[in-house]
Amino acid sequence: MMAKDMLRLIACAAVFATSTLPAQGKPMHAAGTFDVTLVPQADAENPVGRMSIDKVFHGDIEGTSKGTMLASMGSEPGSGAYVAIEKVTGTLHGKKGSFALHHVGVMNRNAQSLTVLVIPDSGTDELKGITGSLKIIIDGKTHSYEFDYTLPK
Repeated sequence: MMAKDMLRLIACAAVFATSTLPAQGKPMHAAGTFDVTLVPQADAENPVGRMSIDKVFHGDIEGTSKGTMLASMGSEPGSGAYVAIEKVTGTLHGKKGSFALHHVGVMNRNAQSLTVLVIPDSGTDELKGITGSLKIIIDGKTHSYEFDYTLPK
């Protein structure tokens, strides 16, 4: 396939993809705290650390989540990375349902970056079609969240 044909195909796919997405409502903001329990999972064959995640959310999200985290540390202090997926079930500003989040966290000699996004098309019930990103704030032993999201109109 020639480069010109590939560009045409990509342009058509982009137009089709955006034309089939549901119309999004206004951006919303949710905040609160959460309790988290991380439990290491025994896996002698795997050099990557694995933990179960259990959370209880309070505030604009009232509910629980369950998930799995994979992590590995670098050879230098303060370096490593983790990925995780968790399913949140409960209410968000009074709307019932569930949705899944995926995490990507990287530490590069103590410089941290974390992205937590809603997995596309993971919303159920009144949260069907949800999109968004979640910020995790840790202050001492207190874990809190800020969640910017949209729901279809």
